[in-house]
Amino acid sequence: MYNSYFDGGLLQLIGWKLLGFLITFCTLGICFPWAFCMTYRWEAKHTVVDGHRLFFDGTALQLFGNWIKWLLLTLVTIGIYGFWLSIALRKWKTKHTHFAN
Repeated sequence: MYNSYFDGGLLQLIGWKLLGFLITFCTLGICFPWAFCMTYRWEAKHTVVDGHRLFFDGTALQLFGNWIKWLLLTLVTIGIYGFWLSIALRKWKTKHTHFAN
């Protein structure tokens, strides 16, 4: 039977989350896709499911186009699309997550 586990450390997680927040904050949200991909790439790299390490191949440029589209949909629908935004982001993240081995 295979084991599933996460082998990342707390200090690493704090560092990546803090760096992602600072990048997003300093760029007024424009670089959120880059910060998101950077943080999730680290998370996937340290996750093993049934003996297989995960690999994330998404890029900030791929996400940026979707991010602009989702923000415009949220503005046009007066915030209503915002309820589906986290689901759309999760679908994109899942689409780009694979087994490394």
